[in-house]
Amino acid sequence: MSGLLVLVSAAFFMQTLDSTIVNTAVPAMAEALGVTPLGMRSALTSYVLTLAILIPASPWLCDRFGTRRVFGAAIGLFALGSLLCGISQTLPQLVASRVLQGCGGAALLPVGRAVLVRSVPRHDFVRVTSLVSTFGLLGSVLGPLLGGALTEFTSWRLIFLLNVPVGIVGVWMNRRNMPDYRLERAHRFDFSGFLLFAVASALLLTASELVGETPIRWPCVGACFAMALLLGLAYLWHCRRTEHPVADLRLLRVRSVWVSLAGGLFTRLGVAGMFLLVVLFLQVGCGWSPLAAGLMMVPQALGSICAKWAIDRALARLGYRRMLLGNTMVVAVLLATFALLGPGTPVALIAALMFLYGGFMGLQYTTMNTLIYVDLDVKHAGMASSMASTAQYLAMSFGIALATLLMEAFLPSHAQQGYVSAFRWTVLVLAAITAAAGRVFVHLRHDRPPQA
Repeated sequence: MSGLLVLVSAAFFMQTLDSTIVNTAVPAMAEALGVTPLGMRSALTSYVLTLAILIPASPWLCDRFGTRRVFGAAIGLFALGSLLCGISQTLPQLVASRVLQGCGGAALLPVGRAVLVRSVPRHDFVRVTSLVSTFGLLGSVLGPLLGGALTEFTSWRLIFLLNVPVGIVGVWMNRRNMPDYRLERAHRFDFSGFLLFAVASALLLTASELVGETPIRWPCVGACFAMALLLGLAYLWHCRRTEHPVADLRLLRVRSVWVSLAGGLFTRLGVAGMFLLVVLFLQVGCGWSPLAAGLMMVPQALGSICAKWAIDRALARLGYRRMLLGNTMVVAVLLATFALLGPGTPVALIAALMFLYGGFMGLQYTTMNTLIYVDLDVKHAGMASSMASTAQYLAMSFGIALATLLMEAFLPSHAQQGYVSAFRWTVLVLAAITAAAGRVFVHLRHDRPPQA
């Protein structure tokens, strides 16, 4: 069991290391590739959208080929995509490499979670999830430091190449420690449903990208959004008539499932872009170096790690409903507090705010991620994990797009003060969105603690 926990933690580490390093290096990457910092959003959203689109296929792949083979192939493909990102010369090349990277990363999180659900006793699941997430968050600590140091003293390209040796070790550990769960005879893959979902998601993100152009082509935006809506409705019709849909929406009949998915979706829509916004605020708005900005991301990661150790007692005392309602409001207030920051704000105050924000976000994420499983039979664990990961990354892709679009809308000029002003207005809007998202958790029936 210890080897499995280390393996899954290493996979989470590889993903968090990649995401935090990339955000820290965005200004330097933009300069090297000849685009504006906000224009780099396609390199960020393409990765997380690829994850969201391909994650629903992971349960079938595990049933057909086994968790060991799928997890090992995912680690190898992620490492290959990282290598290609490190040698990319243009933004389109980087975007294509990020898509390949996402093809590998799509199976890491849901397969890891599903294996833990099937391998760990239910009464230990929250504790084990917190433990694995804590080790995964080490990537969030090292990412900003490595990203800032490598960008400032060497090259931003090395930030991707770091995943290659980690991937090699992960493939070796996978052969030794990953259990091989599979079905003797897998059902037929729902290719029609997968295609409907994938195209609808891509069209929604395309519409958000088109909104960021100048001038905005509203007919194209409306057409993309309308087509995405029609395809989404078509998938609802398709799901009701398919025995094994790629995303089984019938699980939404369980209250804790739909509250977890909807609450996570809307909450992440408000907070997913904050890491990038803070980096842009510090580096472009306040004139900090990449290393200094990277160091300021460390308190947020440390806050998340510290919060993981309190999640068991908090949930046992408050239950899911009160925990999520209260914590979401605290996160919204902390987001609004970021609007008070400026170039003259003492470093200690910024660090303290980042630590608090990271701590309460750590509580939020762990609670939402475990809520979906509390009322489900273990046989639905793979599908629930897939749907949770899909909703998470869809929200992240749209959250990053929303944050950058708001930043562009409020940006009076590309001068330093312009970025400070745009950052303040953007975080206030995101705080309002997060506060509104808290209303979803009202629908939880009671304040039952996790099952013992």
